[in-house]
Amino acid sequence: MRSKDRISYFYDGDVGSVYFGPNHPMKPHRLCMTHHLVLSYDLHKKMEIYRPHKAYPVELAQFHSADYVEFLHRITPDKQHLFSIELARYNLGEDCPVFDNLFEFCQIYAGGTIDAARRLNNKLCDIAINWAGGLHHAKKCGASGFCYINDLVLGILELLKHHARVLYIDIDVHHGDGVEEAFYFTDRVMTVSFHKFGDLFFPGTGDVKEIGEREGKFYAINVPLKNGIDDTSFTRLFKTIISKVIETYQPGAIVLQCGADSLAGDRLGCFNLSIDGHAECVRFVKKFNIPLLVTGGGGYTKENVARCWTVETGVLLDSDLPNEIPENEYIKYFSPEFSLRIPNGHIENLNSKSYLSTIKMQVLENLRCIQHAPSVQLQEVPPDFYIPDFDEDEQNPDERVHQHTQDKHIQRDDEYYDGDNDNDHNVEDAQN
Repeated sequence: MRSKDRISYFYDGDVGSVYFGPNHPMKPHRLCMTHHLVLSYDLHKKMEIYRPHKAYPVELAQFHSADYVEFLHRITPDKQHLFSIELARYNLGEDCPVFDNLFEFCQIYAGGTIDAARRLNNKLCDIAINWAGGLHHAKKCGASGFCYINDLVLGILELLKHHARVLYIDIDVHHGDGVEEAFYFTDRVMTVSFHKFGDLFFPGTGDVKEIGEREGKFYAINVPLKNGIDDTSFTRLFKTIISKVIETYQPGAIVLQCGADSLAGDRLGCFNLSIDGHAECVRFVKKFNIPLLVTGGGGYTKENVARCWTVETGVLLDSDLPNEIPENEYIKYFSPEFSLRIPNGHIENLNSKSYLSTIKMQVLENLRCIQHAPSVQLQEVPPDFYIPDFDEDEQNPDERVHQHTQDKHIQRDDEYYDGDNDNDHNVEDAQN
């Protein structure tokens, strides 16, 4: 048992200032709200805070096709009318619009997940958090479901440089199709997704029968659920399956996607989970003491997203948070109760005990087909692509460093700025 987990937390205020457009359910502003709530509970004092590097195009092309990355890099809202063929080819449009600073947005959230994986690889932390990441639908050659770059796949590829086996767990209400597809033919990554399935619910994949192929057969696990699942049913199923997965697969690292659209009351979701139920899954995975990369994901009732990921940051830090939300930049969003917890939902639970039992038995039966954890002959580990150069001896101490430049470098917990010095202090609420 480790004495105390070392937590690295990645955040860049610029990620929360982009705007998908009017009536679009994805509101990156939720990331600013989450960060300020984390600050208001003083959780930043217990972690190392980092501004991630912006992932280079060549890093994004470790998974995505170079032509798609190049197109994302150069497309802008004022030029998109000239590229109707390419927009259709790369699935950009209503769900995945072109907006100002789109590519930089992708660079920041992907850079956070890549940096998180590298810090874990280099044993500089035990748990790494990037709430801006978790965009699990993006495909090799195109966007999907509000996701442009699949940071999770990039992070897992990074972890695979140091670990023979990586476990991916997804508790978003939507199936983690992009990650599953990327690793469908390999036993080096096991993907486990708990999600709503049926009724033409997006993305339409994730049946229990989808189990992987070739070397990856039995290494994709899908737990398809119906509307209205509650804390008790969900956490019981989650713990049973994840315990058996870890016992059987013995991963060297875990990536946990914590999409908050599985919460009760989500604008696009249909489950009844409370924040405590959702967070119980995070608590359970943490207990295995395996290097852990935690990301965000979906979540479209933004005040509940901020509540959820703040509570889960507390869980990862072993910190119980008072229910009364402290004063912060976005306090008005949490009215009228100003409380951290939300009640369970009231959608009828269509998941009968017999249905859940059948799903559980099918999953456990598939796990029995894996005799033992696959071994891998690890070659010499390739160097990290990006290592920041920062020679303090060359810095003139009398020269004032711009706040944004300072924030690019590590912020120890006792040095971290908050309040008026935060660079997203003046985010326009009106847009969101």
